Amino acid sequence: MGKQVVVEIEHLKKYYGDVRAVDGVSFQVFQGEIFGFVGPNGAGKTTTIECAEGLRRPDGGVVRVFGLDPQTAGIKLKERLGIQLQEAALSQHLKVWEALDLFASFYPRAVDRPALLEQMGLAEKRNAMFTKLSGGQKQRLFIALALINDPELIFLDELTTGLDPQSRHAMWDLVRGARDRGKTIILTTHFMEEAERLCDRVAIIDHGRLVALDTPERLIQNLGAGGRVVFSVQTAVDPAKLSALPGVTRVEAAGERYTVYGASPKIVVDVVNFLSAGDIPFRDLRTEQPNLEDVFLAMTGREMRD
Repeated sequence: MGKQVVVEIEHLKKYYGDVRAVDGVSFQVFQGEIFGFVGPNGAGKTTTIECAEGLRRPDGGVVRVFGLDPQTAGIKLKERLGIQLQEAALSQHLKVWEALDLFASFYPRAVDRPALLEQMGLAEKRNAMFTKLSGGQKQRLFIALALINDPELIFLDELTTGLDPQSRHAMWDLVRGARDRGKTIILTTHFMEEAERLCDRVAIIDHGRLVALDTPERLIQNLGAGGRVVFSVQTAVDPAKLSALPGVTRVEAAGERYTVYGASPKIVVDVVNFLSAGDIPFRDLRTEQPNLEDVFLAMTGREMRD
């Protein structure tokens, strides 16, 4: 028996005048996975998600959530979905417990509020006004509100934008915890590390089109790229000479820092030998493996843009 399909989208299209925000996107999301949409702002991630949520009407294609059309079955789906709010959706003077009670009133059933606050690390902020919460606490409250109805499918849009690294990692743990309790999660992000560390499968979308879809590991593996060597020097090095080393595919120079890309497993040895032979002092030398950002660059021909 195969995995249960929770979301099915076929040839989705959404246009705004001459702009093709979503241009023929197709994918499935399976029960119990964290499914990530990655790409730069304006790539079509949020529009695609809003069509799945029923917030936008597609101009073409088929959208099914739990086998239902979000445009015609919105009431039935509402109890099964959890949707992360954006900050502007809450009154600044609403207290944390008031926000939970308000959102609980929207549904026929709701989870235990004190337990949810404890789980989200907000128990001590129960009586705090929204405006007094830190960025990380606000995001945790948004997740709590998305979970108040014990949904089967949760939508998270740019969950950790603006958070410090510690808060971001804490947010990842909360999302993993929801998945471990059987929830299905769809999230959008333009942080490649977030997608790589958090998602079971990743869809790369750019200019409204799906350019890749697989597990982070397989996307990186299928790239077929080797690692890279990064180092700094005080004396300028001729990039052409580095490019001539065996297996080197590209060299980037940015001030004192050089990045040498290559498929050869000996690339680090060759680079060190080259620098030593030229009596060129170097520092901060390290190797790096390919990551999702490299996949994005290969797929779209450019780096991530904010």
